[in-house]
Formats: sequence, C-alpha cells, structure tokens
Amino acid sequence: MNWSQLIKNLLLLAFLHLSVVNINAQTGVLKGQVRDAYTNKPIPFASVVIFNTTTGTMTDTLGRFEFRDLDPGFIRLQLSSLGYNSLITEEYNISQVRNTSVQIKLESATESLEEIRITASPYAVRPEAPVSLRRIGIDQIEKSAGANRDISKVLQSFPGVGSASTFRNDLFVRGGGPSENRFFIDGIEIPNINHFATQGATGGPVGILNVDFIREVDFYSSAFPAGKGNALSSVFEFKQIDVDVDKPTFKGTLGASEISLTTLAPLSEKTGLIASVRRSYLQFLFAALDLPFLPTFTDFQFKTETRIDDRNEISFLGIGAIDVFEFNDGASPTDENKYIIGYLPVNNQWNYTLGTSYKHYFENSYLSMFLSRNHLNNEAIKYDDNIEEPENLNLNYISDEIENKFRTEYTARPNQWTLNFGAGAEYINYYNRTYNRTFIDGQPSEINYKSELDFVKWSVFGSVSHPFFDNRLTLSGGVRMDANSYSSQMNNLLDQLSPRASLSYMILPEFYFNANVGRYYQNPSYTTMGYRNTEGDLVNKQNGLTYISSDHFVAGLELRPNDHSRMTLEGFYKLYDKYPFSVKDSISMASKGGDFGVVGDEEVTSTSKGKAYGFEALYRTKTNKGLNMIAAYTYVRSEFTDYKGDYIASAWDSRHLFTVTVNQTLKRNWSVGMKWRYVGGLPYTPYDEDKSSLKVAWDAQFRQYLDYSQYNTKRLEDFHQLDLRVDKTYNLKRMTLGFYIDIQNVYNNQSAQAPELIQQLDDNGESIVVNPDAPLNQQRYAMQELNGTSGTVLPTIGLLIEF
Repeated sequence: MNWSQLIKNLLLLAFLHLSVVNINAQTGVLKGQVRDAYTNKPIPFASVVIFNTTTGTMTDTLGRFEFRDLDPGFIRLQLSSLGYNSLITEEYNISQVRNTSVQIKLESATESLEEIRITASPYAVRPEAPVSLRRIGIDQIEKSAGANRDISKVLQSFPGVGSASTFRNDLFVRGGGPSENRFFIDGIEIPNINHFATQGATGGPVGILNVDFIREVDFYSSAFPAGKGNALSSVFEFKQIDVDVDKPTFKGTLGASEISLTTLAPLSEKTGLIASVRRSYLQFLFAALDLPFLPTFTDFQFKTETRIDDRNEISFLGIGAIDVFEFNDGASPTDENKYIIGYLPVNNQWNYTLGTSYKHYFENSYLSMFLSRNHLNNEAIKYDDNIEEPENLNLNYISDEIENKFRTEYTARPNQWTLNFGAGAEYINYYNRTYNRTFIDGQPSEINYKSELDFVKWSVFGSVSHPFFDNRLTLSGGVRMDANSYSSQMNNLLDQLSPRASLSYMILPEFYFNANVGRYYQNPSYTTMGYRNTEGDLVNKQNGLTYISSDHFVAGLELRPNDHSRMTLEGFYKLYDKYPFSVKDSISMASKGGDFGVVGDEEVTSTSKGKAYGFEALYRTKTNKGLNMIAAYTYVRSEFTDYKGDYIASAWDSRHLFTVTVNQTLKRNWSVGMKWRYVGGLPYTPYDEDKSSLKVAWDAQFRQYLDYSQYNTKRLEDFHQLDLRVDKTYNLKRMTLGFYIDIQNVYNNQSAQAPELIQQLDDNGESIVVNPDAPLNQQRYAMQELNGTSGTVLPTIGLLIEF
C-alpha cells in the first residue's frame, strides 16, 4: 500500500468537502439541575457559570438552569452556593442537534473556614484517594491523537501506564500485569473492555466501549475505593452520560476499525435511553496490511435511566460483543505468515454484561444497590496444517465464565464525616473442556480434562474521611475483607483483611503533600482455580492456592499554580505476596497475560513474591484558549522471584515511560492534536533451540519453546512513536457533520520484537528434517531465526454524523 498517496487523497477529500458544504451557524442548549449529593434535594439560587467565561445564570427554586445559544463543543461549568463546596465539572459536549441534559451534585461545606479558603479544582480530588487518581474527560477521549476513540489507547497518555505492543490494548500499571486491573461502569463491574480478550487477563486488540456513552473516567493507580475490590494495580470507573432527553437523536460514526450507530431517545416522561450497535471492518484493514488472520467483531451497548422521584433512581445497562476469527487465504506466503498460520488457532468469543443499579436517598444519606451478570464464552480450535480431520486435532478448547453479582453501599455525611460501608456477594460458575497436544518432560503428551466449578464469594467494606484544621488536613481510612467458598485457604474473611489510609495536607493554598498506604487482595483467575489434571483433580486447590496480596506505599507533592493547571510528583512502592508460580515453566504468573488466548490454565503454587517501585511526574493544563496538554514521565522497576527465590525483571519492567499529548482547539471548529510516546524496551526470554528443533516437540505446538533458565535476560530496544490528528466539525441546519484524519506512527518507527525460531522449508514448502534416519524421538528440523518488527504508518479517516 502506498501510504503517502493515501494521505494525499485523504487531505484532498477533506479540502473538497470543505469547499462544497453549505454551512449554517447553529447553537446548542444545555439544561440541568443542581442537587445535594446526599439528600438529592434541589439547590435553589446556585450560581452556574461557564468556566473561564463571564456567562452565567442562577438555578430556580427547583434547582434547574438553562443555557441557550451555546457554541457547539466542549465546555465546563463552575458552580457555587452558600453552604456548599464550589465545583468545576467535567467537560460536557454541546451539540446543536440535541439538547444536552446534566445532573450535578454539590457537597455541603465545612461550617467554619476561618483561615483557609478552598477553591474548586478542575481536576479530580477525593479524600480517600489524594494520590494516584486521574480523571479523563470526554474531550480527551474523543480527540486524542492515535487513539481513534479507543479508551484503552487514551489511557496510555497518563503516568504509570505501559503498553506491550502497538497492536494490543494490554495495560500494565506501575509494573503490574494486565490481569491486575478492574473496570466498573456506573458502579457495575465488567471483566474486560476489549474484543478478542485474553481469558484470565484484561487485554485485547481493540476496545468494546462506545465513547458516545462516556462522560468521564476516573483512573486509580493506587488508593482504591474500599467498595471496589479484586484489584492489585488499577481500578477504572467509567461514568456514562445522563440520558434525560426530550427528542430522539441519532449519531453515525465511521471510525478506524468499525462503523456504529447510536441513538438517544425518551422512553417516557421520566426515562431516557441511549443504545448503540457497532460492526467492525478490521478484516479489510488486516488484509490491506497483509496480515495472515482476519478478525471481525460486533458489539452492542445500552443504558436506560429513570428518575422515579426525588428519592429514587434506577438504571439498566448492557454491554456485549461477538468476536469472530478466520485465516487470510490471500496473505503473502512469507516465512512469517506461514509460521503464524502454522501455530495460530481459530479463536471465537462472545460475552455480555447486564446490570441494574438502584439509588434511594434519605434525609442526609443514600443507599445504592447493584445487581449484574457477566458471561464469557471462549472457544479455540487448531488442526495440524489447518486440515480439519479428526486425526489432525491439536487443540480443542471451550470455556464459560459466569458471574452473578450483588453489592450494596450506604453513604452518609453527618457533621462533615463522610461514611461509606457495604457488602457484596457473587455466585460463580466456571466450565472448561480442554484437549491439547503438548510436549512435557521430554515426551509428547496430551492434556485432556473437563472441569466444572461453582462457588460463592462475599465481601464487606467500609471507609470514613474527615477534614481537620479548617480543611488544611484531610484524613481517610478504610477496610475491606474478601473470602470465597473455593477452599479452606480462602474462606476466612480475616485472612484477606485489607486496610488502607490516606492523608492530604495543605502546605500552602496551592501546594499539597499527599500520601496513601494500603493492602489489596485479588482472587486468582478462574482458569487457574478450575484447572484439573487428567484424573479430574483440582490440582491448584490441592496445592493450597490462595488470594494474591499487594501492599502499596505512595507519597507525593501536588502543585495547583492556577485554576487550569496541575503538577504532581509521586513515588510508589508495591510488595506482592502469594502470587501463583508456574510449575511447568518455573516463573511467576505475574509475567503472563500479554498475548492472545488463555492464561492461567496450568498447575501453580502460591509461592511467588514481587515488587514494583518508581516515581511519576505529571503536568496537566487546560487553558481558556483551547489548549489541553498532558506531559507524563514514569520510572518503574518490576521484579518477581524465580524458582531460586531471586528477584528478576518481570515482563512489564519497561523502566522509562514518557508521553506528551497536546490538543489545540482552533477557530471555525478545527482542532489539531499530537501524541509522542517513548517506551523503554521490555525484557524477553530467548528461545531454546535444542528443544524447539526436536520434531516431536515442534509438532506438539508448531512454534518455538522458550529457555526459561534464561528468563528475561534479554531486552528489546526502546520504542517511540508520533501520532497526529486533525478534526473538523460542520454545524449544518439539521445535523452535525464531523470528520478527522488520524495518522499513527508518522515517521514509521519500527518496534523490534523478540527473535523467534521457525522451520526452514524446501522449495516445495515442506519442512526439512536434518537427520531423517534417526529414531523418531531424536529427529530434528532445520531451523532459522526470524527477526520481526511491528509498527507502520497508519493513516485513517473518521466520519461522524449526528442528526
């Protein structure tokens, strides 16, 4: 493909489009209501000002306000009212096609502020998380260069977030693996936010979530809320838009990898709906890039929101995906493509999450209840030479993971004490049917087992926070306990006692010292808990499998030099204990999970220890002249014990991460953006040529074996990449038309991959056996090294139509 010619054609198309469209200036409407965060009562006569402007209004006796004749685009509101803390909201996307409706909650203020006057911050501030919390607004998600409206790629702009390759959305945060992250949408947990998910971890090549639903994202890299458990490295809270709409609207999007249709519609006077369906055309992009496999996905998402009355609210949501995989028969017959087709199984998945949340307000508190169901079905099959005959069957895998969850939380604020406590219960059903030819202990072998597992989880949690010394000092403490019925090693709540504490001290009105310490627990993956040997024994249960723990120590300084900028410097130290350790490979499972397929379905012992430590520096600014910039640097070390108990680099030990992301809004609805990202080279394990060349060994998995005696002794070269983006929006009489051009990896930098060992083939494409007269178990293939790279200039054009 001639990329330079394609870029020229895209720019020409944009210019021609600009010259022929008849533009009519249109304006938008923002309507909202301001309520007390704990009583839900309307707040009358509150001041509501568009941030960094002189345009403002007051709420009426029912807390309602309205702005008309607003220019379409992103705005924030600044609110203040007697007896309440001032607030600067997240961004709202003003559309000239539909009215934007918002619900805003204010918290009551401390009764006496004699010495210190606290000003509102445009960045997230939480008493329980004064460190390690970043808020990501919809403006960053919509227009981040190189992300193509994929939230996982947007997250890479923030400190502590590493990524393993250019074509996957694995997130490893502060040296922790991709299995250590948890995701919540409006309080309901979803297991994975990516298509073609790695079972037992959280990564995949492309995101599931439609950003048209998202209002903001809170990203915790430590100091997790007590109500959000089962995480070791990060918690993500996705908050969806309010769906109080007065007329149906539609939005069509043609993105980098998919086409989507989203609708907002009123269902009744008190109920609104947002729903979407997306269909990918990744197969065409992969075919154009001459890749040997063609993935296709379909996903859906919906949310309804009903405000029954001033004391009761209920919402329903659903997210689902169908992922289909097939080989590319038209791929070039290169050595690399033949190698990939030779070992790669056909993998198909489907999954969904359905949930409901209910909130009831009392006089000065509220009760929240969450009920949900997650279901993942994962199938993989592989035949020798891809010839579908029974005698050629190499892998046949099918698995179901089903979670039924209930959680309730009570939140109150008596006399400036903020209290939150609750409990949760889950019923888990896991099924696995596995047949796999393999090579173990120098002999061909078969793994053939069926596993069914049912057990219950339960948890209790609570937290409290309070300001002291006229708000100069804020203290917060919490505790969580988890247990399950899987085994006696896991069924005692006190064995998973998880305390945490935070403080924030104002040195000067714009200068803070913040700190947090906490212990966190995570359940091992269901693939590990449900693994059985050929006799049907739960091997890992017999080995004393238990919860993984991680102790976090974080401290830092925060400077707020003005009302649109923030600078932070944080140091962190994490200590891991009882991490599953692979019996087969003699390495910690902490380093697995960054590839396709399944992770954790093997024998382990809960004996590995680990540590991750380093520091982060962050500068963020959003000016009233349309500049939005993030500069983030992280130094991180990540190490886990080997079979001798020595600490060695984990697969996520990238050491240096540096990202600069800039977006600038221009006149006439143009905007430009760039992202430059530098990632330190990750360690890798060299291949075992002696074992890999054995014919019986190679024919078991059709790819190389790694030399785990040299685990992570090699390191890839550092990688850097520049992405650029241009956006333009046309506000027509009855619709909004937008397009963007996004160019990833502008200067075509190639990321080196770990060398791989592949077979040498003769002129007929047949494998070469170097000693055909030797006994079968001693015959060897002729091998050669494959040095691959990833990364290419990837220009895409996106089109958005709202009507």
